[in-house]
Amino acid sequence: MAASASATAVPYLDKTDFLKLQNGSDIRGVAVDGVEGEPVNLTEPVAEAIGAAFAAWLVEKKKADASQHLRVSIGHDSRISAKLLQNAISRGLAGGGLEVVHYGLASTPAMFNSTLTKNEAFLCPADGSIMITASHLPFNRNGFKFFTNAGGLGKADIKDILERAADIYNRFTEESLTNSERKASLSIKKVDYMIVYTSDLVKAVRKAAGNIEKPLGGFHIVVDAGNGAGGFFAAKVLEPLGAITSGSQFLEPDGLFPNHIPNPEDKTAMKAITQAVLDNKVDLGIIFDTDVDRSAAVDFTGREFNRNRLIALMAAIVLEEHPGTTIVTDSVTSDGLTTFIEKKLGGRHHRFKRGYKNVIDEAIRLNSIGEESHLAIETSGHGALKENHWLDDGAYLMVKILNKLASARASGKGGGSKVLTDLIDGLQEPDFAVELRLKINQNHPDLKGGAFRSFREYGEAVLKHLENSIGSDPSLHKAPVNYEGVRVSGYGGWFLLRLSLHDPVLPLNIEAPSNDDAVKLGLAVLAAVKDFAGLDTSALNKFVGAS
Repeated sequence: MAASASATAVPYLDKTDFLKLQNGSDIRGVAVDGVEGEPVNLTEPVAEAIGAAFAAWLVEKKKADASQHLRVSIGHDSRISAKLLQNAISRGLAGGGLEVVHYGLASTPAMFNSTLTKNEAFLCPADGSIMITASHLPFNRNGFKFFTNAGGLGKADIKDILERAADIYNRFTEESLTNSERKASLSIKKVDYMIVYTSDLVKAVRKAAGNIEKPLGGFHIVVDAGNGAGGFFAAKVLEPLGAITSGSQFLEPDGLFPNHIPNPEDKTAMKAITQAVLDNKVDLGIIFDTDVDRSAAVDFTGREFNRNRLIALMAAIVLEEHPGTTIVTDSVTSDGLTTFIEKKLGGRHHRFKRGYKNVIDEAIRLNSIGEESHLAIETSGHGALKENHWLDDGAYLMVKILNKLASARASGKGGGSKVLTDLIDGLQEPDFAVELRLKINQNHPDLKGGAFRSFREYGEAVLKHLENSIGSDPSLHKAPVNYEGVRVSGYGGWFLLRLSLHDPVLPLNIEAPSNDDAVKLGLAVLAAVKDFAGLDTSALNKFVGAS
């Protein structure tokens, strides 16, 4: 790690160095040495500059004058670089004249919640909030998510903050760094805000069950936190509700993530929680990602509630409460899910773009124009509900599922988590599903000094050519409404080719009734993109059996 910012002059960095840290609506970088070819770029001085930039941005946003002392809460997940970055970003905030409140180990949803809570004993509400996390990325990475009471910051806000940070960073002097360190030592307070957050979750389940003190009494539920920040859920949420949690695993925070990646999309992680459910013969298993804004579940038979199944389950619960409402999802959800939501549940499925912020913002937009939407959810396990301030909260998703268990028990229905399994009865699932990643070679002559100025421009050209070529094949039909990439149905299934939000990659999703049908769809894509020499189609070649 870099030495303390107050003890060293900072090496020059330009704006592009800072802008490289942007990852959509988050900031992410390499914070720890130890991985070859990945030099540290999220140093303590860089973090301090980002803190100072957020302070300036927040003062401007809140139109605060000198008499107002804005307050920012800071929490972090279990990463080994968390404390150093927390202290560095605190120096930047304090140097900007803001009051800083440390929450310690916390979840991303809790940090946003701290801007809404009205409780002066816990120094709430915060005017702004920062979560130090890099979600499920490896141990050497870290980053920041920012919130105000209006929600998470958008891409334009992050770009603005990073540009400000670059200017602040290159104006650092030994004196200014020393002053910010002195101010931080005077202005930082510490609060255990997770007490407030977890008690709210507990209250929500009790209320759903008719104000029963222990509505989960007799249920055996295991939690897998993957050594991230979600270990609190077993002792602070489930046990006060009466659930047995023995058999829960990897609850202790460990930023090296020694057991598996904390990621509900990861097959190893899902296998681990499924095994825990079966070994302990429990009613339900719950798994979180590192910072608890994503989650998944496993029923008593070992059946996973993730991806399309989790969306189907949440849609079933929400549509019982709000008949006919629109469910907004990302672009890679299955056709079977659409049929389930619209034909079985009587709702409307609005398939939008990838990216949890995109999905949430689209649901908010629909409500603003008079189309009722109560759920925005991605196949990744990100999910937000209107009733919960559109907060992207993996723990709250699980609370909605627990509400269902508790209310079923309260009304005299038993059967453990079978009540959940029954809710997605009738969901058509493909026999075959695959995601292939077609990489764009940025060093190819077509991109390097060639006809295309960027990988994004090249990718868009690939998609346009694919779209044009579909019309010549009577077996294929382009989706009439589609917001991202090219989505096509045929051979009993569908494919979606889209451009990654951040990387020089065209992900290809294929779902079909059989491997043979999936190969036919893959061959149609291959035929359309084969002339783009800057596109690495080796994964697709291998899949369809081409040489």
